[in-house]
Amino acid sequence: MTHPDFANADIAAKFDHYPPKARKVMLTIRGWIFDLARSDGTIGALDESLKWGEPAWRAKSGSGITIRADWKAKTPDQVMVFFDCKTDLIDHTRSLLSADLTCEGNRAIILAFDQPLPEQALKTALGWALTYHRDRKGTGSA
Repeated sequence: MTHPDFANADIAAKFDHYPPKARKVMLTIRGWIFDLARSDGTIGALDESLKWGEPAWRAKSGSGITIRADWKAKTPDQVMVFFDCKTDLIDHTRSLLSADLTCEGNRAIILAFDQPLPEQALKTALGWALTYHRDRKGTGSA
């Protein structure tokens, strides 16, 4: 399977190696990240890369923090979305979206395959990540 819209062959290969359920979730997350960036002119274009072997996205504008997501063989029934643990983003997410998202520590959202994908809550958290620095500079809070 090839993905002509991927930034490079390494990222496409990473997605190709996911099992079908994980690939579907990862492609959905990726699509939402790009949709969010397109819908907010202050975010702008994204850099898509592999960081620590995991797909990662960051606004070229510097408006937000890096978002990573991955499926791991050691936890085969879930995908995780990672944010910089030095930020308060997961705490913010946990306090405002705890009914809809399962968080781990101060760095990850867990998306279990046996649960419906929490579209609105996840899009909200992804949007916060893409605008994290901009929101801190503009309003002092997320």
